[in-house]
Amino acid sequence: MPLVKPFTGLRPAPGRAQDVVAPPYDVMNEAEARAMVQGRPWSFLHISRPEVDLPEGTDPYAPEVYAKGRENLERMIAEGVLQRDQQPSFYVYRLTMGDHVQTGLVGAASVEAYDAGRIKKHEFTRPMKEDDRVRNIDTLGAQTGPVFLVYRADEEIDRILAEVAQGGPDIDVTAADGVRHQLWAVSDPDTVRRLTEAFDRLDALYVADGHHRSAAASRVAAARRAANPDHTGEESYNYFLSVIFPHDQMQILDYNRVVKDLNGLTPEEFVARLTDAFTVTPADQPVKPSRPGEFGMYLRGQWYRLNIKPERIPDDLVARLDVSLLQDNLIGPLLGIDNPRTDDRIDFVGGIRGLTELEKRVDSGDWAVAFSLHPTSMEDLMAVADAGEVMPPKSTWFEPKLADGLVSHVLD
Repeated sequence: MPLVKPFTGLRPAPGRAQDVVAPPYDVMNEAEARAMVQGRPWSFLHISRPEVDLPEGTDPYAPEVYAKGRENLERMIAEGVLQRDQQPSFYVYRLTMGDHVQTGLVGAASVEAYDAGRIKKHEFTRPMKEDDRVRNIDTLGAQTGPVFLVYRADEEIDRILAEVAQGGPDIDVTAADGVRHQLWAVSDPDTVRRLTEAFDRLDALYVADGHHRSAAASRVAAARRAANPDHTGEESYNYFLSVIFPHDQMQILDYNRVVKDLNGLTPEEFVARLTDAFTVTPADQPVKPSRPGEFGMYLRGQWYRLNIKPERIPDDLVARLDVSLLQDNLIGPLLGIDNPRTDDRIDFVGGIRGLTELEKRVDSGDWAVAFSLHPTSMEDLMAVADAGEVMPPKSTWFEPKLADGLVSHVLD
């Protein structure tokens, strides 16, 4: 089995991409999704968030929600808004956000490679979210949300992608957030062969985002394989929709924290207790950490710069990450939040919102204290995955986000 293979993609008909393309299904709440589809009957949110077409308050995990998504998908195909390519293709995908540009490949990645650990993960999944994605794939008969994968930058792959992207794109749209999405279909047999062989030579791919989608694809494949006495390994369910970028083009932003209360401490007591593990310095400006081991803290209208004491940095690959240092030296022992996955006293704020969002949350009175972090590096992410370890929750925030609706992978 190839690590990545071409497939007959389902994508917007010529001239319809602007009508279809939508943000990823999981970056907005239901109210925001309902607002986004107003006046947009062909938005892909009707497929990825079909509860927007059902009464408010509908359980998003109810069977009728998945059925509505299937109905909307079939309607968009019947109306010619979405069309399926006639021959297997790869798709070169370029994202442009301001001065940042990243160019990768849309392909079908091997479930077998994922199950064997050649496609490496770095996060735990939650059963409820995984079950949701299984029902979504099974009901739609397609994978519509891509898994975001990364490969260690490879000169040959990068050169082929750049060659393809010199021509005119098949799709070129700018989303509401200003991010430009360009797509080139690649069906030339020689280019397809070169890309397939180049990816096969890679030691590994890494899941950057989409752990629930990739886990769900593995479960769907296992169920269909067990139910198919004529299974060959070539069936489309043996692969999952992926967008794969080189690691040196990734842009990881900070993933910051806000906490509701000081765990019974007064602000003065809390700041005094910090000095066991950190050097604490008041700051005149918002603190955007410039290096690992440095943190910003916003408390009662005042910013502080926190630097972890060297003796508090362990040798362990995961424990020395900034998200771990903050959790293990402050959020857990001082604020009493031992499980940030489940404790509603903590929330996470993507760096794309800026430090002003942290100030806004604390100044509102709803949150007591905020922390800004230095972004996790791609090198750290890959090292953790290579070691078979798991990163703490909310360790990475990738920007720009992939678009939904550009290409879907139909399970025949």
